[in-house]
Amino acid sequence: MKILVCISKTPDTTSKIAFKEGNTKFEEAGVQWIINPYDEWYALVRAIELKEKDASIMLHLVTAGGADCDPVIRKALALGGDEAIRINAENSDSYYIAAQIAEVAKQGSYDLVLTGKETIDYNGSSVGAFISELIDAPYVSLATKFELNGTTATITREIEGGEETDEVLLPVVVSCQKGVAEQRIPNMRGIMAARTKPLKVTEPAAIDAMTSIASYELPPPKAGVKLVAADNVAELVRLLHEEAKAI
Repeated sequence: MKILVCISKTPDTTSKIAFKEGNTKFEEAGVQWIINPYDEWYALVRAIELKEKDASIMLHLVTAGGADCDPVIRKALALGGDEAIRINAENSDSYYIAAQIAEVAKQGSYDLVLTGKETIDYNGSSVGAFISELIDAPYVSLATKFELNGTTATITREIEGGEETDEVLLPVVVSCQKGVAEQRIPNMRGIMAARTKPLKVTEPAAIDAMTSIASYELPPPKAGVKLVAADNVAELVRLLHEEAKAI
């Protein structure tokens, strides 16, 4: 069995966000890059758990980006995995990225493709669905539990107001979220081993992006907090009505 886990590079949540060139590009100077948490904590760790139960499983990682992605994918290798593939392409279009990963998935004949439910920077939550369509495989999103029995996957996912449990034959694409696995920290042995694990760089396929970013903008700054004395109910009601527009 072969598993492919999609890894995305995202800014650390403590990074200061700024834009340049007329707010058309993200300012990367001084930004600390990390593995997208949904990819790392859930998709990757669940794949590692499956490999720990079955040593015959081949676990590969894939990412799209420039050479600055190498430290991020190496960290993912330190957690687990046999080799990594970096598609030498940088683009913010979800379809373009998914199409590049789909080419890798088709060439590698993977039985299972795992992604995080979304990235924490763009929050698109669309790459997994695109991949499934492009490789003609079923797609199950928002998985909170994932079990594998031979070539049948049993997946619990969130739905509005509850949960549903699905059974699907491999191959399948699954997006993962909290509950499907628990976060791990790379140990020294894994970090050392990751230095020698294969990291293949492939050139992107000739695929046209479907969208482009016209501009970015920061959210408006938060207004200051107003404190109201506990016995001044009238003032509290006035503020909620006239300023907060909550009542």
